[in-house]
Amino acid sequence: MKTKVLALSLVLATAVGAFAQGTVNYNTRVVGIIVAPVYAPEVGNSSLSKSGNTSAGFPTGTQTYTGALLNGSGFSAQLFYANGGGVAENLLVAAPNSITTFRTSATLAGTIAPSFQSLASVPVGGTATLQLRVWNNLGGTITSWAQAEPLWNSGALAAGKSGLFDVANLSTDTSPAPPEMTGLRSFNIYSSVPEPSTCILAGLGAAGLLIFRRRK
Repeated sequence: MKTKVLALSLVLATAVGAFAQGTVNYNTRVVGIIVAPVYAPEVGNSSLSKSGNTSAGFPTGTQTYTGALLNGSGFSAQLFYANGGGVAENLLVAAPNSITTFRTSATLAGTIAPSFQSLASVPVGGTATLQLRVWNNLGGTITSWAQAEPLWNSGALAAGKSGLFDVANLSTDTSPAPPEMTGLRSFNIYSSVPEPSTCILAGLGAAGLLIFRRRK
């Protein structure tokens, strides 16, 4: 009888482990572990992309930013991930319920409102490739990265992405505590300059409309 109970327990434990989702502490400021705020576009050069921690970040770095720390509900962040380490960016998917805004106090500005994020397809004990994506949500009207990205590519809003980083040993959201996003580094949002081909197509379209109107 005892043998059957032990065998059943082992089967159940294996099943739970197979379906359990790894969890990460979705937080960009944990003093002494990670301090990686996000910045507004550079003053005088809004299309310049920068990354890396400043001397006030953790771990400390040498980067400097002239843009202000992002602050409040006018900016959104969303976490993207994939199962395994070193996964290409185009294979990452959005973490459900990870869209958040930025905190507002002098100490916490530039950092997101934190939460625990369970990552489907990443097992407990596994490794995930992560990336933080941030955008100006235009007064709350742009509610996801899927909406923001094409507008960013066309130059209609400022946005940015962190570098890719791996987080290992994902846990449950109870015990042990989920790992921190220690590989994240600061970056800024910026205005993307449309590709020359896009500008040419837009110009041809405008010229075509002008010719059509003249003929009418």
